[in-house]
Amino acid sequence: MPYRITVDVGKRTLTLYKDDAVYKTYPVAVGKPSTPTPKGSYKIINRAVNPGGPFGVRWLGLSYPHIGIHGTNNPSSIGKNVTNGCIRMHNRDVLEIANLVPIGTPVTII
Repeated sequence: MPYRITVDVGKRTLTLYKDDAVYKTYPVAVGKPSTPTPKGSYKIINRAVNPGGPFGVRWLGLSYPHIGIHGTNNPSSIGKNVTNGCIRMHNRDVLEIANLVPIGTPVTII
């Protein structure tokens, strides 16, 4: 698997690695205190194009139930602790990642 993803909840960043080197780092929104983003090791298990509603232009579902990496219809929320546990990205950023990473890509949340 050439790609892997690390999400740093404290820094509110998502880092995409290619061949174990940093490819790019993106700002993200993460879970609020009442619904924190779950820390641990997961994989991308499903994806959706234009899932609608608050999920922006792409959904990358994780192996943790109901949690995913997705776009947003509220770009001003990026960089904040406001989600129901998901990792929210600017639509342009989630498009870039969704076009690169396959199902099975490892995702570590720290």
